[in-house]
Amino acid sequence: MIIERYPFPMFDYSSVTPDSIRDDMEAVIATADAIVDRIVSESGPRTFDNTVQPIETIGAAMGDVYGRGPFLGNAAVDEKVRNAARAAEERQAKWHVDLITRDDLYEAIRSYADDPASSDLEPEPRRFLDFLLRDFEMAGHGLESDARARLKDINTRLVEIGIEFSRNLAEYEDFLVVTSADLDGLPPSYEGQLKQGEKKGTFLISMEYPDVVPFMENAKRRDLRQALSARFNSRAVQANRPLLAEAVELRAETARLFGVDSWAHYRMQEKMAKQPERVEEFYSSLIPPLQAQAREEMGILSRLLVGDTDDPTLQTWDWRYYHTQIRRTDYGLDPMEVASYFPLEQVVSGMLSLTAEVFGLSYEEIADTNAWHDDVRLYEMRDTASGAHIAHFYMDLFPREGKFGHAAAWPLIHARRSDGQAVRPVSAILANFTKPTDERPSLLQHNEVVTLFHEFGHILHMSLADTLFSRFSGASTEWDFVEAPSQIMEHWCYKPAVLQRFARHYESGDPIPADLVHQLEAARNLHVGISTMRQISFGVLDMGLHGPKHLSLDEALAEATAVSLFPFQEGTFFPASFGHMFGYDAGYYGYLWSEVFGDDMFSRFEESGLTDPVIGMRYRKEILEPNGSKDADDLLLAFLGRGPSNKAFLAKLGIDANTE
Repeated sequence: MIIERYPFPMFDYSSVTPDSIRDDMEAVIATADAIVDRIVSESGPRTFDNTVQPIETIGAAMGDVYGRGPFLGNAAVDEKVRNAARAAEERQAKWHVDLITRDDLYEAIRSYADDPASSDLEPEPRRFLDFLLRDFEMAGHGLESDARARLKDINTRLVEIGIEFSRNLAEYEDFLVVTSADLDGLPPSYEGQLKQGEKKGTFLISMEYPDVVPFMENAKRRDLRQALSARFNSRAVQANRPLLAEAVELRAETARLFGVDSWAHYRMQEKMAKQPERVEEFYSSLIPPLQAQAREEMGILSRLLVGDTDDPTLQTWDWRYYHTQIRRTDYGLDPMEVASYFPLEQVVSGMLSLTAEVFGLSYEEIADTNAWHDDVRLYEMRDTASGAHIAHFYMDLFPREGKFGHAAAWPLIHARRSDGQAVRPVSAILANFTKPTDERPSLLQHNEVVTLFHEFGHILHMSLADTLFSRFSGASTEWDFVEAPSQIMEHWCYKPAVLQRFARHYESGDPIPADLVHQLEAARNLHVGISTMRQISFGVLDMGLHGPKHLSLDEALAEATAVSLFPFQEGTFFPASFGHMFGYDAGYYGYLWSEVFGDDMFSRFEESGLTDPVIGMRYRKEILEPNGSKDADDLLLAFLGRGPSNKAFLAKLGIDANTE
């Protein structure tokens, strides 16, 4: 059960300085070093409490200090604070490389693990010990000394590359300069959100999603869609391409040091799939039927293109535009008109109300946020039945210079209770939705509503964790399952009974018509072949670089492009801005892989009732609260009452499960 420790002071992000970030990190590292010294110098019999538990203490402190400092590299307004945060992240990561390669620490933990007394551990402490041993083995303990030294150098360099890659992307700026006439097809409100150019009567389309996506979906000027696509897919290319190439080679060298076939083989021992061959099988079962479907879809879009241009070749900068036209003509769905029913405030309120009902929660917004920006909002989450405090979470939802450019969730404090004192978690969503103006509120396109629900699934996962160890909280399941608790949330965004609770026109207050929601649901699979093959192409790129094929950057990109069925846009190199290459490396397949489980879990709600609190509480208890303290296969079995099935997933894609 969740144990309450409340109230407790929230961190004051508004007072953070570059010096405070550095000093905080150094203080935590100094404390951690002292703890390690005590572990290795222990003269008495080794026990869990004097050898293993202190590692959890270090891990929890390191997680907390990340939330106070390095996290701000994604969010802080002051560039100096962002740079200090990234420097602290690098310092922390390199310290961890040093820690995990220490012989004396490994020998201490190994000595305890070899003691017969360790066999009597309860399941979660045993899991913690086993995972700790795996960490040390993956850090090279067991290799020859020269190989271990080289591995340490590689890991240190990979830390530097990853942080530099992210910084280059976050700090990159570029614009497409347009005039009002160039915005034909877009509503006047779009022009109103753009920055003005230096020349009178011009506007700047930035590389931020609220600028790019509506333009690619609605702008009639094909040449300008092409130009924006070229800029967007060339972000940070000069700085980041060589970094990615170096990282891929260092990862391949790591695999060679361990005598395995590829980085994917090395990395995936921590994942559900275990071997890249299983990913290949997964993709091979999907690619033939989806490519056939995608070709049919592209044929329809190409005919529309020919009608406008006499050019039969559908390009990457065309498909979103014609997809939007078909949504309008065949489904009556204008993305900007649909957005009129989704003012951000109502969407947030509706999402919280829904999850409160389904999962037995209550929320309260906290006025004094002391956050990193005035736009940030802070909420407390409580258990409805007991009134016990569960968590806090921040929402930072509008774009600004230097901020993380997409949408994601971070754990800032990890839940844990292994030291006899329960610590409840804190987390944050960063997103980039259109800001409100004096004339109109922030209006979300439906796909942005889906994004918000998706990311809030991560917040629920982080917030509801009830584990002994911080190691197993903060959405710390296998990396190819971690998206399932977020993808299940997306299904509610297509249900009339759910959307009509909060989706109301920002001017008239009328609820979204049920027919319109049915059209949204019907259009959900519009061009699903194209969109799924695009997602698979990203996974193919990832596995081409990190799997047993060992392809070069250009070879992997060519293979991925061929899978997507779209021609390559000459002069671009989107992997330079593909942040998933650091974190989801040899793991991007996990988005689609875990979607299988998200769809399967939601089928329980469809069977029992979309907002059934009994199923919701079971999901909370069997999936969210155990978090990473059990294998994902065991979590699924406990919740579903059976082994997982891909039936719902395949049906959503229009594939007959009986033929697969």
